[in-house]
Amino acid sequence: MSFRPPGSSEPAEETVPQSAESEPPPESEPTEDLGSIGSSPTVATEPAATDGAEPPKKKRKLRFLRELPVLILIAFVLALLIKTFLVQAFYIPSESMDPTLKVGDRVLVEKVMTHPHRGWIIVFSNPNPTVEPHRNWWQTFWHWIGEGFGVSQPANEDFIKRVIGLPGETVECRHGSVFIDGQRLDEPYLKDSIKAHGLDTRPCGPFHVPQDELFVVGDNRPDSNGSRYGLGYIPIKDVIGRAFVIIWPPSHIKWLG
Repeated sequence: MSFRPPGSSEPAEETVPQSAESEPPPESEPTEDLGSIGSSPTVATEPAATDGAEPPKKKRKLRFLRELPVLILIAFVLALLIKTFLVQAFYIPSESMDPTLKVGDRVLVEKVMTHPHRGWIIVFSNPNPTVEPHRNWWQTFWHWIGEGFGVSQPANEDFIKRVIGLPGETVECRHGSVFIDGQRLDEPYLKDSIKAHGLDTRPCGPFHVPQDELFVVGDNRPDSNGSRYGLGYIPIKDVIGRAFVIIWPPSHIKWLG
């Protein structure tokens, strides 16, 4: 502090030591909420129940029950389409394919095939069908639906045999063997059948297989006429599909050649 000289009318100027000069106040730091220190970020949870509102679980259950009939209908339609166009199960009613296929076996038949091959086991429509009653388009549709779900049975049964002769070939049976265009056909799938039922030595043919048709025979040759005796040639358009696996009973499950 400086003193005013004697006789001076102006007030003496106060000086502040350099060290005592006031510095600008520090910026105020935001005040933290002590209650939030160390806590995790807020996570949204289920909304609090309000008076008169349905619980979310109950809403989901009611929505599922409303949608259930539609889901069942879609499942039935998909099953019908798969059975009609892709894969279908068939029951074996006779011994014509024994022991490859036993009575009571169930096989899956795939319907997506371009052209049958020799050695395939195929399912085909009755080549000599009975006349079915006349139906209008509505009755035909519901009959198709009934057959698809197994409610109604088709008027004509289907057959299952093995493809032996292809279109344009000549088939002949001599001394228990099959000859295709004069060449003996190797049939390893008959080994078990010959052990069980014996060798079929009946002669047949020669048969000249027409175009777009097949020559088929069962593996149980002594007990299967097939195209040799009475069944005739099978139009390719009547082939339903190829049996590729036995699915029942469990002890018989196997792939088919």
